[in-house]
Amino acid sequence: MSAPGTTGADVDGDVDLEDVVAADHAHVRPWVLMAVLAVGLVVATIVAIGIGAFHASPGEVLSVIADRLGLDVGNPPGPLLDSVIWDIRIPRVLLSIVVGGALGCAGAAMQGSFANPLAEPGIIGVSSGAALGAVAAIVAGFTLFDTWSVAGAAFIGGLLTVALVYVASRSNGRTEVVTLILTGVGINALTGAVIGLMTYLSDDAQLRSITFWTLGSVAQATWSKVLVVAPIAIVGILIACTQTRKLDLLSLGERSARHLGVDVERFRVLMLVVIALLTASAVAVSGIILFVGLVVPHVVRMIVGPGHRTLLPASALAGALAIVVADTIARTAIAPSEIPLGVLTALVGAPFFLWLLRRTRARQGGWA
Repeated sequence: MSAPGTTGADVDGDVDLEDVVAADHAHVRPWVLMAVLAVGLVVATIVAIGIGAFHASPGEVLSVIADRLGLDVGNPPGPLLDSVIWDIRIPRVLLSIVVGGALGCAGAAMQGSFANPLAEPGIIGVSSGAALGAVAAIVAGFTLFDTWSVAGAAFIGGLLTVALVYVASRSNGRTEVVTLILTGVGINALTGAVIGLMTYLSDDAQLRSITFWTLGSVAQATWSKVLVVAPIAIVGILIACTQTRKLDLLSLGERSARHLGVDVERFRVLMLVVIALLTASAVAVSGIILFVGLVVPHVVRMIVGPGHRTLLPASALAGALAIVVADTIARTAIAPSEIPLGVLTALVGAPFFLWLLRRTRARQGGWA
């Protein structure tokens, strides 16, 4: 433990991060939360695969998976239910896990990198940029990547927008957090206006595609999407999880982090790239899904504390669990119709954001 009055460094110059990031009240032990989230995700996955117009018991779900993996565990269900489970539901649930994990981890990394509890990935323009890329591809009839044309355009649009925000906010060799956020707000407004113009100029078929895409959904999940996006998300999450110590140091403030050996500017660039990759890959296959990157890390932080070594992987697991549950509700609540996934997450996330805003303001005694 660091002595009272120290800056959190021990006699060897190393930082006792357990003291630095410890909260002023007890939290759930990290391994307990991770275990609960992992078990919850497995249970939610099996239940989600079984729920639908063709109901399947957990035993039938596991039987189909085992049969496809070449394991003999008894009589699998009939060919119709087998096809529904393997070709439709499992890809959809796996894509939900990938999207939720990417958005949850990106949100936690964003809040840690900017030391701002109200930050979320969309604030740097990646979501709106991806939306602009997708809408432009739809309206222009872009087919260079065949069935991947819209998703590819969305991914590229998200990355390019983040690069534009970073370059536009850079001054005198460094980037200030406030300038970056305000630049992101301006770029979001600009891309929103362009999307509105393209939507106005689109025909009926294009309008339906644009509306479906911008509201967010994993209904068009396929095995190919899972196999392409999952590696990007996994690599992004792993890279983010290797930077937890620097994120903890940055929570002390930029000046303290620099004194303790963190190249803040270079580190923020790295985290921006990671956040952009995670968010753009998710948005490219699911459309815009709001508030997951904001709400999930806060819920995890309130349970387990602010240490990023637990916060980042736990946020990934919690984000995956949240999207699996939300998508299951979205496709079954008003069956045979579906509630757009982005609409459902916004209905839950927006009130939470307003509560969080008031809570943060009250704790700080105002914004001045």
